Amino acid sequence: MPSPILPDGTLLSLPIPSNDKISYADISWNGQSYLEIIRELNPNSQINDASYCHLDPDLRESIYNRSNEWRPAFGQTGSSLTELKDHAISEGDLFLFFGWFKETVMSDGKLQFRRNAPNLHVIYGYLQIGKIITSLGDVPEWLSYHPHANPQKYAQAWLNRQNAIFIPAQKLSFSNQLAGSGLFTFSSRVTLTKKGYSRSRWEFPETMRGIEISHNPHGWKRDYFQSAARGQEFIFDCNPAVMDWLQSMFER
Repeated sequence: MPSPILPDGTLLSLPIPSNDKISYADISWNGQSYLEIIRELNPNSQINDASYCHLDPDLRESIYNRSNEWRPAFGQTGSSLTELKDHAISEGDLFLFFGWFKETVMSDGKLQFRRNAPNLHVIYGYLQIGKIITSLGDVPEWLSYHPHANPQKYAQAWLNRQNAIFIPAQKLSFSNQLAGSGLFTFSSRVTLTKKGYSRSRWEFPETMRGIEISHNPHGWKRDYFQSAARGQEFIFDCNPAVMDWLQSMFER
């Protein structure tokens, strides 16, 4: 199911199901658990009291009981991490996190997807890399809850340097009034899907046309960029046109 765009513009990204330690009932938004939100939006959902989730990237502080030292974090492993390594992703690089979203309304006191609302790919958060943890011995105590810090699940991956956790910089390098990680609210500035098109057809500024984007290098079409049907990393270098695009997202 899509993640909800709440009536106030909050982009509430729903983590994927997993066998990790945190359940949908453990995390909450405005006094309502994610389990309750999911069941309200989709009464037929198979998510239940015994359903656990992969809380990653973990960017929103208020949804879970945190240590005072808590920082946002994002983990990668396996082929996804290999893709990042192959492109020499390192400190200072910027992750933009996108997902499948749909607008919601309150109706009779319940949250519902807005009738005929389009399915959209939306950028909901960001993290500029300040530190990369690649060894289990370097995981601080406050991060031990994180799914990618689970030694039982990732012991071999840690040993083979095929698991990593990315911690944000204190401030954005190109806008030092903003934290190195954060969340966006819904607007056209952070909507990837071209208006009137299916969600995997993205619109970028015309000045960005033709830049090399990994995962689907032949994605540029006449009036949109065709992302992969299922794709996780879309990596591209920052040039002046990309910088202008980023500034338009962050200026508000």
